[in-house]
Amino acid sequence: MVSEQHEHERVLDPEQDAAALKALTHPLRIRLLGMLRQDGPATASELAVATGESSASTSYHLRVLAKYAFVAEAEHRDGRERRWQAVHAVTSWSNKAMEASPDSRAYVSLSRRTQIEHLRSSLVRHEADTGAGRLGPEWTEPSGISDLMPRLTPESLTELWQAIDRKLEELTARDAGDPRAAQVVLLTAGLPLAPRDPGGAPETSSPAKPDAEPEVEPHTEEAS
Repeated sequence: MVSEQHEHERVLDPEQDAAALKALTHPLRIRLLGMLRQDGPATASELAVATGESSASTSYHLRVLAKYAFVAEAEHRDGRERRWQAVHAVTSWSNKAMEASPDSRAYVSLSRRTQIEHLRSSLVRHEADTGAGRLGPEWTEPSGISDLMPRLTPESLTELWQAIDRKLEELTARDAGDPRAAQVVLLTAGLPLAPRDPGGAPETSSPAKPDAEPEVEPHTEEAS
């Protein structure tokens, strides 16, 4: 069996997709997949230049991604080198299902930390684009980052995720033909925190961030 797949979404199942998950739990592969999703089709050589890797390395990892149907050959500009494209825009999963094994939990953890790194790199790029005048002034007001901390029940947090998904789908469809539309990095998080014990042990440091690009909004199905 293979995981459920739709035109724009790959839904991973930790039992059916154990080998695919293991293959994807690699920082460079996540980075390559994210670049193809964000910037469009590219050759192994082009991705090698962008990542600082060798073309032999990027070519190998692209073939692994293709083996598990994350990428596929795209239309070639010439007959000399393969061009690759992402098969789906989004990778999603059930958080509950992914708790089943250490490998699937490791993938979720790596994916989330990759998303955080994507936010950092996107902020740098956004500020550079704004400063260089590559973005018009109409983008100044709606751009931003929020770190609200509401108190919600599990049911309310689930409802919030669903409302965001519905509204995003509606707005994306509405703006599909508008030439003013631009790619927007929308990173959402809902991370419940247990009450802190004032007399408890100090907070542990965050795990090291992998050197990786995102999958461009990997998103949990039950809810990035």
